[in-house]
Amino acid sequence: MKFENKIYRSEAVNCVLCADARCEQACPAKLPANVIRGIWFDNSRCTAAKLPETAPCAECPAQCEKACVRSGKVPIRSLMIRMYDEVRPALTISAPSDSSRLNTDFCGIPLENPFLLSSSVVASTYDMCARAFEAGWAGAAFKTICSMDIHEASPRFSAIKGISGEITGFKNIEQLSDHSVAENMAIFRKLKQNYPTKFILASIMGKDEAEWEELAGLCEENGADAVELNFSCPNMAEGGLGSDIGQVPELVERFTRAAKRGCKIPVLAKLTPNVASMIPAGEAAKRGGADGLAAINTIKSITGVNPHTLVAAPAVRGRSALGGYSGNAVKPIALRFIAELASDSKLVGMHISGMGGIETWQDALEFILLGSGSVQVTTAVMQYGYRIIDDLTSGLNYYLAEKGYNSVRELVGLAADTVSASTDVLERDTVLFPKFDHTKCISCGRCFISCSDGGHSAITRDGDGKPKLDGSKCVGCHLCLLVCPEKAIGTAKKRITRR
Repeated sequence: MKFENKIYRSEAVNCVLCADARCEQACPAKLPANVIRGIWFDNSRCTAAKLPETAPCAECPAQCEKACVRSGKVPIRSLMIRMYDEVRPALTISAPSDSSRLNTDFCGIPLENPFLLSSSVVASTYDMCARAFEAGWAGAAFKTICSMDIHEASPRFSAIKGISGEITGFKNIEQLSDHSVAENMAIFRKLKQNYPTKFILASIMGKDEAEWEELAGLCEENGADAVELNFSCPNMAEGGLGSDIGQVPELVERFTRAAKRGCKIPVLAKLTPNVASMIPAGEAAKRGGADGLAAINTIKSITGVNPHTLVAAPAVRGRSALGGYSGNAVKPIALRFIAELASDSKLVGMHISGMGGIETWQDALEFILLGSGSVQVTTAVMQYGYRIIDDLTSGLNYYLAEKGYNSVRELVGLAADTVSASTDVLERDTVLFPKFDHTKCISCGRCFISCSDGGHSAITRDGDGKPKLDGSKCVGCHLCLLVCPEKAIGTAKKRITRR
């Protein structure tokens, strides 16, 4: 369903998603910022459904575009008009007023929606969590609590960016909470007092069994609803902690059992992706008494090396280190691990809290469909702020209403059976050809180049530069669909049997 009505994020790509959008201040109807943000976060349908019945933009002099901090680069008026002319007429339902479809639970504990902040800087103080709760987040996995003396490096972030400047991959060398255990317990008490219906997931890390047990008990005593065991942080200065534990199933089981001794609230094991398979650690966590699993944490990485200083990023006085990679770039890896955990018969019944590259409601939906009962977000919040919860909840709620689902719970794991660990199950006797739409084609030849140099030389060009398919050579790989900048290539209606 992604942008069925030709409203593409690429058309809004120059918008910087301002904190106090001048376009909205200049608009008599106060509309543009929310609309552009809806387009940006794959939520054009629900956004269009919420627009006023009468289009205010047709005769408007577009003061919004003049006020824009990138004046002349964002076609605000054009996008607004297209929302009315193209998206709204194709809508099948109005914007739902009831959001109860989003109600779910976390190991039996009610959640108003499936969206949580993941354990990181975005959930590290009372003020930050309070603002997130006010914005609409259902809860937060608080930044990992420990008894260690934490001193962070500076700088500690680096990123890989897309051509428009947005972060696609993010590296951090950050560690755990730098507040004392007592300070963090005071935060829990205050949050639970002022936001009793919000979910507090206490992330903890101990040095030994006694410490895992003690921290779990303290968190329960001070208001945490559940405990998440950090077996996955890749940035610990001391050996034998974080992802070093997550790579050893025996340690996962031992420390999970210790935490369970310390508390009666649900316990989740947060697993590391820095393994070939999560199944051994997941099953070990269950043997230790875990009620659920959280995945994935960040992936050990190097984002680049400065060609002038010859130091990898982020550089800290001439040195760097492996760090945790996150952001939308890791989503395919995260989905793979979620599907793996959800498909293991020995883990049936365990709550899976999924994370790793979630930016839009559609990203979250994919995690849910593969088996996640809740989802957690960090990197997108670091880029765009807590405000993204508006499009996460409204977009998912609109999808549920449009598809006729009564609860988000109905979606959990619906797509899990479609994924196999082996390609041996795939049918290989038919081919689905690409189909060219010459009315959209701009004769750029990208499909021709890719097919010639990276495919099967099945595309030629006519006198106008339009693509022509040689069915005797085409294998239906669909590389041409992926590279076409105009989305002028679709698929044939029927498969054909291989010759």
